[in-house]
Amino acid sequence: MITLRNITLRRGTKVVLDDASVTLQPGEKVGLVGRNGAGKSSLFALLTDRLHSDKGDVEIPRQWAVGEVAQNMPETEMPATDFVLEGDTRLMAAREALAQAEAADDGHAIAEAHGLLMDAGAFDAPARAQALLMGLGFKGAQVDAPVNSFSGGWRMRLQLARALMCPADLMLLDEPTNHLDLDALVWLEAWLQRYEGTLIVISHDREFLDAITKVTLHLDEAKLHRYGGNYTAFEAMRAERMVLQQAAFEKQQDRVAHLQKFIDRFKAKASKAKQAQSRVKALERMERLAPVLTSADFSFSFREPLSLPNPMLMFDQVSVGYLTPGAPEGDEKVIVRGVDRSVLAGQRFGILGANGQGKSTLVKTIARMQPSLGGTITEGKGLSIGYFAQQEMDVLRPDEGPLQHMVRLAKEVSPSAREQELRDFLGQFRFVGDMVNQAVGSLSGGEKARLVLAMLVWQRPNLLLLDEPTNHLDLQTREALSMALNEFEGTVMLVSHDRALLREVCDEFWLVAEGKVAPFDGDLDDYQRWLLEQSKEAAKQAKELAKRGKAGAAAAGAAATAAGGASGAGATSAAAGSTDGLSGAGAGGGVNGSAAAAPVAKPPAAAPAPIASRDDRKAAGQARQRVAEQTRPLRKEMEQIDARLKALHAEREALEAQLSGGAMTPAQIADAGKRLKAIGDEVEEKELRWLELSEQVDALQATS
Repeated sequence: MITLRNITLRRGTKVVLDDASVTLQPGEKVGLVGRNGAGKSSLFALLTDRLHSDKGDVEIPRQWAVGEVAQNMPETEMPATDFVLEGDTRLMAAREALAQAEAADDGHAIAEAHGLLMDAGAFDAPARAQALLMGLGFKGAQVDAPVNSFSGGWRMRLQLARALMCPADLMLLDEPTNHLDLDALVWLEAWLQRYEGTLIVISHDREFLDAITKVTLHLDEAKLHRYGGNYTAFEAMRAERMVLQQAAFEKQQDRVAHLQKFIDRFKAKASKAKQAQSRVKALERMERLAPVLTSADFSFSFREPLSLPNPMLMFDQVSVGYLTPGAPEGDEKVIVRGVDRSVLAGQRFGILGANGQGKSTLVKTIARMQPSLGGTITEGKGLSIGYFAQQEMDVLRPDEGPLQHMVRLAKEVSPSAREQELRDFLGQFRFVGDMVNQAVGSLSGGEKARLVLAMLVWQRPNLLLLDEPTNHLDLQTREALSMALNEFEGTVMLVSHDRALLREVCDEFWLVAEGKVAPFDGDLDDYQRWLLEQSKEAAKQAKELAKRGKAGAAAAGAAATAAGGASGAGATSAAAGSTDGLSGAGAGGGVNGSAAAAPVAKPPAAAPAPIASRDDRKAAGQARQRVAEQTRPLRKEMEQIDARLKALHAEREALEAQLSGGAMTPAQIADAGKRLKAIGDEVEEKELRWLELSEQVDALQATS
C-alpha cells in the first residue's frame, strides 16, 4: 500500500503539503482533486521521487512498477507503434537481456531471455500497442507513422498510450482526457475500469471521475482529506463535513465568549479570582477549531446580446475543409459536404463525432477563421460571433498581456472603455495586480482559457462557438461556465468531451460523421450505447474475415472499413478480435470489444424521436425568443432585488457590529433596533417577491 506520513512539501516559498498524511490500499482507484495550483502535480512528482519531502515519509512498495504520462513532447522519427512499445518496461528489459546474451554467446542466458520475452507477451505486444493506439483515435497507417509527423495533441495521445502499455502496479494519470474526443474518452474509461492495479488520476471531468474512481483524495489548504466514494459522493460528504465543522466552531466560539465574559467580570474580585483563573487555564488548554474557509467561488455571466437575429445562420449545400499548404489552387481537402441546415435564435447544439471527422473545421468555418469550400453560408443581420478556439493561442498573442488584449478588443467593440474599467473587468476573471501585464505565453492553460472567456463576455456575442472550452478549466470554473451558458440568451454551438457540460447546456445534437452533418436523435447515453454497438459490429466482421483465412492486420483494416470509417475504439475491437491473446494490455488492463467506434448518423435508440422539420425548428426557435423577451424584465427585476438584498445584509451586519461594540448610547441602540426591524421586514418582502418572479420565469419557460 501507499502511505504518506506527516509530509511537508515546499515549492519555493509556497507550502504545498503541511503535515499531511494518507493511506491508499492496493487496487484502489483514486481521484485526486483540488483547485488549480493546489499542488496535485507536485504530489505526483513526490510519489515518483522527482521531488523529495521537507519532512515526513513516503512509503511505496519497492517492487511496484510505476506508470505515468510523460509531459514532454517526443521528438523522434520512431514509428508510433515502436514508440508505444517502449512503454512496456518488462518487455524492453527482456529484449535487452536477449541482446546481451546473444552478444556474449551465452546459450543458457539466451534461453532465460526467451523465457522472459514469453512472460512479457512479446509475440502479441505489437498488436496490443496498435490496439491502444486505435482506441485513442489513431487510424490505419497512422499506427506506423513517425512520431514527428503528429501534432502536439496527438503526440500527447502517444504518451498516454505509452503509459497504458506499461505493466504498472501504480498508474498516475494527470489530466489524461485533455486531448481526447468523446469517443476516445469512452474507450479510455472502459480500459481503466478493467485496470487491476492502483490508479491515481487528476481530472476535472466529473463524469469521468464518477465512472472510474471509488476513492477521492482532496488536496485543500495544504492538507490531504480522504473520502470513500467517487466525485459526486465526495461533494455530498464534504458539504456535510463543512456544515458540521462550522457548527462545532460556532459552538466553541459561544463557549469561549462565555468563559471570557466570566473572566472579564470577576478577575478583579478576590472572592471570584480562583474561579476566573481556572477559566483562563481552560481557555489556554482548549484546542481551537478553525472556521470553515473556502476559496472564493468563481462566477461570471454573458452580457445580454444587443440583438437576436432569427435565423442566425443558414447553410445551403456548404462544404468545409482546408487548403493544402503549397498546393495549387483548387487542390483542397473537403472533409464535410452538403451541409444544409439552419441555426435559430436560442438554440443550443452539442456537436458530436469522432476525432478527424470535421467538428473543429466546421466550427472554424462558421467563425470565419477559414473560408468554406463550397455552397453558401447566409448570416442573419446583426450576427455577432464569439469564438473559443480549442487551441487558445489561435486567438491570443503570446507576447502581449491580458490588459493589452482587452485594450485592443475594447477599441473594436467598446471605444469608450477606460483602462481602469478594463482592469476591473479582468479582476472578475482572476487577473489582478501585475497579472494583467504578464505575457500570455507564460500563463497556464487555465489562465489562458479564462482570458478567452473574458474576451468573449466583453464582445456581447449572440452566437457562441465553443471548441473544447473546458480543456484547462478546473471543476469550479467549469461549473461557472455551465451556469453562464444556461443564462445566456443567444445561441450556443458546443464541441466538448465534457459530458456533464453537454448534458447541462445542450438540448439537441448534431452528428458529424462520414462527411455529413445530421441531427442526432437521442441523448449522450444513446450516443455511448451506439458507439458500443458499432464497435461490436466491427469486431464481429473482423472475426468473420479472420475465419476466412485473412491475416489479423488485414482483418482489422477490413473491419474498420466495413464499420464505415470506425473510430479508434472500433478499430481497437477489430484488432482485438483478430489476434489471439489480445485481451490484456499492460498489468491488469485489457483491450477488448467494449471500445467505441466512429458514429454514423443514426443511433440505436429504441424509440427515436422524429426529426423535426425546418418549419418546426423555426417555430421552436421563435418560441424560445418570445420566452426570452417575456422573461427579460422579470430577470432584470430579480437582479435588482438581489442587489438590494445584498445592500440590506451589509447594512444589517454593520448595525450588529456596532451593537456588539458596546459604544452606542441608549438612543442610538433604540434607533438601531428599529432599523434592524425595518431591514428584516424589507428582506422578507424582497425575498417573497423574488420567489414570485422566479416562479413566473419557470412557468413561462415550461410553456415554450
